[in-house]
Amino acid sequence: MPKSNLKLFSLSSNHPLAEKIAAEVGVPLSDISVKRFADGEVQINIEESVRGADVFVIQSTSQPVNDNLMELLIMIDALKRASANQINVVLPYYGYARQDRKARSREPITAKLVANMIERAGATRVMALDLHAAQIQGFFDLPMDHLQGAPLLADYLIETGIADKENAVVVSPDHGGMTRARNLNNMLGLEAPVAVIDKRRPKPNVAEVGSIVGDVAGKTAIMIDDMIDTAGTITQGAQLVMEHGAKEVYVVASHAVFSGPALERLQNSVFTKVIVTDSINLPDSKKFDKLEIVSVGELIGEAIRRVSMNEAISPMFKHRFRRRTQE
Repeated sequence: MPKSNLKLFSLSSNHPLAEKIAAEVGVPLSDISVKRFADGEVQINIEESVRGADVFVIQSTSQPVNDNLMELLIMIDALKRASANQINVVLPYYGYARQDRKARSREPITAKLVANMIERAGATRVMALDLHAAQIQGFFDLPMDHLQGAPLLADYLIETGIADKENAVVVSPDHGGMTRARNLNNMLGLEAPVAVIDKRRPKPNVAEVGSIVGDVAGKTAIMIDDMIDTAGTITQGAQLVMEHGAKEVYVVASHAVFSGPALERLQNSVFTKVIVTDSINLPDSKKFDKLEIVSVGELIGEAIRRVSMNEAISPMFKHRFRRRTQE
């Protein structure tokens, strides 16, 4: 059982996921009031005492990214001023993670700036799911737990029969995703080696796909990425995979950002299914026929329970979690 002084708070971005996490931990969500003034300023009132408590704040910094980030920073400050013992920030989705380095002169490293802001506001620990780049863990000078959604997605692929050992191949949409693709390939135990698409990105949200390195002919192709934003890259890549002789193609991703033309592109794509997690709360208007959603509530809930009991998190990834597909 978790500590008796453990408290869970859900901010505005993903309350349905927070409820699943709370059910897994066995602790109800604590009362909080989040309001906005007419000019958009955020006002937060914590409706119960948190003095001496170990608090976990659940907030995806997804669209609207800046509003959700500001809401999180204000909440951390409120908890610090209310004398919370530990302020653990749970980020199912870490916004600004793609800006993790200087690719050109005079560019900011915004992922580091966001880390500084969270730390300076008063957080004592951060827990994040599938960061865009693993090195972002080092942007924090406090304990950082990096959770992996791939075991849950692998579970779904195995249980549904998509990942047939002899007839499936994992495809990385670019060279930067090869480690992610190899890890999924190992979890699935596939016989075929990983394939990769040669991709160039001349500017943000614009990609040019070239050729495929690897054999996909006659195979069920499983593309994997950490997020799907405008879906331009992933749908172009899927078309290329089919042109190279794949029987069908699926995509799995942790974060369903789904910006701009993403819904139309995915629905009209060659994908048989688009499989994502619920790290970002999707309204009904962003759901479509090919979409399948796998919940990370059990994964994050178990991680919170282990942290609260001072237990190791690494054993969680030595076995696969049972998947829970959102109804």
